[in-house]
Amino acid sequence: MTGKGITRYGNFTLPMDETLCTVTLDISGRPYLVYNCELKREQIGTMSTEMVEEFLRAFAFAAGITLHVNVHYGNNDHHKVEAVFKALARALKQAVEVTSDVIPSSKGVLE
Repeated sequence: MTGKGITRYGNFTLPMDETLCTVTLDISGRPYLVYNCELKREQIGTMSTEMVEEFLRAFAFAAGITLHVNVHYGNNDHHKVEAVFKALARALKQAVEVTSDVIPSSKGVLE
């Protein structure tokens, strides 16, 4: 695992008009996705809404990230998806912040 000295954990709650979304993640090397976002439309523009969850799963597994995405409420699917990606970016920014030369773990140090 790479990433010595990063914060490792990130969490961001983002409002997007009537929508509220929280993304929480752990750059742990143990990929997992929890996805709670109900989308009503089949497409947003030319993008299939099914692809949002599939993209997030592929991203989490390829990057070795435990990723929790929770859209608490909202009506507009475009706002929901936009909130998910903006909150993901902010949580990632927080998690990759360099704070020391080791990776924190309750079991010692991850390398």
